Amino acid sequence: SKVVVYDDNHGGIAARAWWLLRWLGHDSVWLLDGGFARWQSLGFPLEVGTGSRSPARFRGEPRPELVITTEELARDVRSIGRLNLLDARDGTRFLGEQESIDPVAGHIPGAKSVPFSDFVAPDGTWLSLAEREGLLRAALGADKEVEWCVMCGSGVTACHLAISGLEAGFREPRLYVGSWSEWIRDANRPVARRET
Repeated sequence: SKVVVYDDNHGGIAARAWWLLRWLGHDSVWLLDGGFARWQSLGFPLEVGTGSRSPARFRGEPRPELVITTEELARDVRSIGRLNLLDARDGTRFLGEQESIDPVAGHIPGAKSVPFSDFVAPDGTWLSLAEREGLLRAALGADKEVEWCVMCGSGVTACHLAISGLEAGFREPRLYVGSWSEWIRDANRPVARRET
């Protein structure tokens, strides 16, 4: 089955559903650009109530190659720069200037700030593929086969970068599922609070 995911939050949450399905081996999944709000604004039909379709069976098989673990990152923090770890949180959280969700502010040393909100237009649609590719090239360089990983606060909005990367022809990144919220559980893990 083809699956279309959407939300009412610029695709930030739907992107995680997209990633989860791919992680479980279902590659025929799409994200609705602009989400529910755009669908409504274009006057497309809506329906209320439960659907009448019979459920389809899907037996997922996790793909561990799409995940990077805390243990891998913590093993050698100096290697994080080579892994091209992109942090999708907004810049103030990344720099440790403000932290509205987690008890510790800052970022993983060696990570690069690439806010997912920079990929979204004011109307809630995604920027053109060329613009999103440009943002990723600025962080990753021109080699589309380079290894890269994505993270955010809890592994949700980082999936937005993964979609953009795949659309632009970059190799599929690995997701740090626990992201910042998991990294800071251990006070012995290093935290950076300025651009690196």
